[in-house]
Amino acid sequence: MKLLSVAIPSYNSEGFMRNCIESLLPGGEDVEIIIVNDGSKDGTGAIADEYAAKYPTIVKAVHQENGGHGEAVNAGLRNATGLYYKVVDSDDWVNEEAYLKILETLAKLVKSGEMVDMFISNYVYEKEGKKRKKVMQYRTAFPTDKVFTWDDVKFLHVGQYILMHSVIYRTQMLKDCALELPKHTFYVDNIYVYHPLPYVKKMYYMDVNFYRYYIGREGQSVQEKVMIGRIDQQLLVTKIIIDDCDVWKLKNKKLRNYMISYIEIMMTVSSILAIRSKTEENLAKKKELWQYLKARDSKLYYRIRRSVMGNTMNLPGKGGRKLSVAAYKVAQMVVGFN
Repeated sequence: MKLLSVAIPSYNSEGFMRNCIESLLPGGEDVEIIIVNDGSKDGTGAIADEYAAKYPTIVKAVHQENGGHGEAVNAGLRNATGLYYKVVDSDDWVNEEAYLKILETLAKLVKSGEMVDMFISNYVYEKEGKKRKKVMQYRTAFPTDKVFTWDDVKFLHVGQYILMHSVIYRTQMLKDCALELPKHTFYVDNIYVYHPLPYVKKMYYMDVNFYRYYIGREGQSVQEKVMIGRIDQQLLVTKIIIDDCDVWKLKNKKLRNYMISYIEIMMTVSSILAIRSKTEENLAKKKELWQYLKARDSKLYYRIRRSVMGNTMNLPGKGGRKLSVAAYKVAQMVVGFN
């Protein structure tokens, strides 16, 4: 059995996917690399087959009709045989030194019988044109180099969220919690990191800069203008997360507070996109989203509505919208949109 399965969701990725695949090959036989060709119309499928033929014991090529990023993640999970599961987008890559340290640590945990549900590491914003790269690290929030639980978590400050880039999940846990991302929907990586959290009991954090998150490609889904154009998708994912879990039934207070904080940032990003669009139609959608939250869970609505970001998102008039700039900067930190 493989130690780690890495899925690479790939759609029309021929121009950059080789860099991603090559960065993962140093994992050797401990790793299976699952390249999911999601109905590409370029040479993506041929490149996937090329690597599968060259590295038959390491690389799998999965071809499917276009189902979107979420369905590619689902396909990777269905085909995963590794004890752990990681998603690396085809325009991103990993740092080799950190990668090998993580594999070594995962192997030690398995051998010692201390398999964790979630393994966390740092990620780096590889923003086009920026010499100084922003690193998202968690050393102030999590114990380092040891197995811990939610009770051991310190304070996750504003902007310090666990994203898809920072997490490796135990494969069987993802299957046990029935993770299934919606098809033809953008921004489902939020569901990917949020839905399994109540099932996470044991964690491990390694303070290494592992994942390199590329930002700056034209048409990338996290560009602000693209996100505004797809605001309905962002709103849909936010509603799915609102409905995903009754947070008040969670016994662990730290887990509950973190999941509420995650809903808060989702509400903030959705609201900011509506405000930045400067259209009455999208401002009406913003209002409807807040009413949706209120109807689903009034206690949660008032908790988030009274928070600093929630209050900022709902101040009346143009003056209130100007104050959303501060929250916009927080959202930029989390989402990385530009």
